Amino acid sequence: MTGSRCRAATAMAGCAAVVAAGALLGPPGTAQAASTTPVPDTAPPAVRAMPLAGAVPSSRQLSVQVWLKPDVAGATAFAEAVSTPGSAEFHHYLTPDAYTARFGPSAEHARAVADWLDAKGLTRVKVSTGRDYVSATGPVAKVQSAFHVRINQYRAEDAHGRPTVIQSGDRDVSVPSSLAPDVLAVTGLGGTRPATTRTAITPEPGRPTATAKPPTCSRYWAQHTQAFHPAYQGLTEAALPVCGYTAGQIRAAYGATWTDTGKGQTVALTEDETPTAMFRTLKEYAKSNHLPAPKPSRFREIRTGSSCGASAHGAAQSPAVNDEAEMDSEALYAMAPDAEQLMVIGGGCDEDQALLDAALAVLTGDGKRPSASIESNSWQIPLGEVPERTVHAIDVRAAAEGVGVYFASGDTPGLTVTDSDPYAVAVGGTSLGIGAADHRVFETGWSDDYGSLNHGKWSDLGISGGGGGTSLVYGQPAYQKGVVPASMSRVRIGKRTATDRAVPDIAADGDPDTGLLTGYTESDGNGKPGPYRTVVNAGTSLACPLIAGLVADAQQGRKPFGFLDPLIYRLAGTRALHDVLPVGPRTPQQDRAAYLPADGSPDGTGIDVFDSQEHTYTEQVTAKGYDTMTGVGTPNGAAFIAGLRRAAH
Repeated sequence: MTGSRCRAATAMAGCAAVVAAGALLGPPGTAQAASTTPVPDTAPPAVRAMPLAGAVPSSRQLSVQVWLKPDVAGATAFAEAVSTPGSAEFHHYLTPDAYTARFGPSAEHARAVADWLDAKGLTRVKVSTGRDYVSATGPVAKVQSAFHVRINQYRAEDAHGRPTVIQSGDRDVSVPSSLAPDVLAVTGLGGTRPATTRTAITPEPGRPTATAKPPTCSRYWAQHTQAFHPAYQGLTEAALPVCGYTAGQIRAAYGATWTDTGKGQTVALTEDETPTAMFRTLKEYAKSNHLPAPKPSRFREIRTGSSCGASAHGAAQSPAVNDEAEMDSEALYAMAPDAEQLMVIGGGCDEDQALLDAALAVLTGDGKRPSASIESNSWQIPLGEVPERTVHAIDVRAAAEGVGVYFASGDTPGLTVTDSDPYAVAVGGTSLGIGAADHRVFETGWSDDYGSLNHGKWSDLGISGGGGGTSLVYGQPAYQKGVVPASMSRVRIGKRTATDRAVPDIAADGDPDTGLLTGYTESDGNGKPGPYRTVVNAGTSLACPLIAGLVADAQQGRKPFGFLDPLIYRLAGTRALHDVLPVGPRTPQQDRAAYLPADGSPDGTGIDVFDSQEHTYTEQVTAKGYDTMTGVGTPNGAAFIAGLRRAAH
């Protein structure tokens, strides 16, 4: 969904943030004790420069995580070896327990951190299953004392320029110097997450809501077009947005077959909200889309992490509901109906930690094997919200265990912590036109310039689109060499030029104007399941499970592919991938924009101009070959499946 899991934005990140951060010793103005050492990058300077809104109540409960430092160099070398075709270790993965024993922090180091947290008066102290971190709970006052930090609220603006408040420490946290060499990072000081709500929706044609007439739309691309005046960016005609593609349409566009359906594969979907009657919803989705009925044995839902006490989740919230999990499950099912789905729901008061917990739970599994070989993460954590090395440790573990980790590249231009890691497959978004015969009419990078018509004049309100760009943290990985052009891999860092990791890696449909019609089960005021409803969903959080499903199809009957980027980049420029090209002057006008009729909203009539590359709003481009909108392109059906199998052989 557009804007999904994209919390209130800070000035330094286009997508929202409740920042997990800490501080140096004591309140501002006190000297740091010699027995403590700061943990760097746990409180972004941009946050500390924001206007102070006030202190966080000292009695408020927080759950914090002290991440433990693994043998990063050794683990990274191993992960690269098992992921690289031609290596002697190619696809010789470790079990979760073997990874912890070989590369994880020692039990003694974990116990020392746990003892320190306990001595500081924190409760529920626990070492995570794979010794990735030690968690603890306590009131703000004790957390501040333990980490020598003052936790404040700061005034910021969200992605739409509206005022909001975020919670953060006033400086980097500190830990005892004797423990500092074993501490990777500290997270969890961001506190309770803001409520998540559905963004603008388009009801299914013929099923109007009680409050508004549904906007006019098309069942396939350009079924209906609209002429308009005055012109906007040289256009005087555009197609209406789709009413939401069916499973059959999206399967046909990406060439999914009934021979390879993901049978025998387990795909994990990580979430931060429990959906209402998910399996019942999936059955309704399959029925309405003429797909085989899902089997109960192929769907599981588990929870991980801690509870957050009193929560608004599940309470009566009128029309504001979260249907992210439903979209993930249904998009995956559309592409891989025979794959086993494992929905892992992270709990806790800090949304970032809840999601990281869910991702880790898949990797630690039962110790003998991870819970899935493919992990789809339709969420993003903005830059600066958690230290990059925290996400990197998770992704390296995944690669070493043979788990392919897929991250949505985000629904705003630019990079995130989660998509820029070189051991994550970053999934970008496209604008996809599917014609009357279920064929691909056009596909270009999702970067819509929105124009609003009021009193006969157009106003340019900026760009919405998928994330991407070039990292300032990670150098160019070997698999991108010779594929990513220098113009997209070179960045200026201070006075030097670096060749770094480019994002995304691959892409699929993500534009709300060309989204998927998904379903959810409405809940009543008591949280009980109600009727099945439909909604158009999109964003890179749609693209991610679409790609995961196609990979599950390709992996059917094979050993897990594991970290996929070294294979994907070998397919660049081949029939396995559809090269997503920019919109040009020769492109028919109806394929260059979507006309958004006035529906009573304050914005009035609007136009989304596709594949906008205005440097005022984005540094990303769509181009022939690799580009920072769509990576190496989108899957090309049977050729994609066959290509992956050959590359993994």
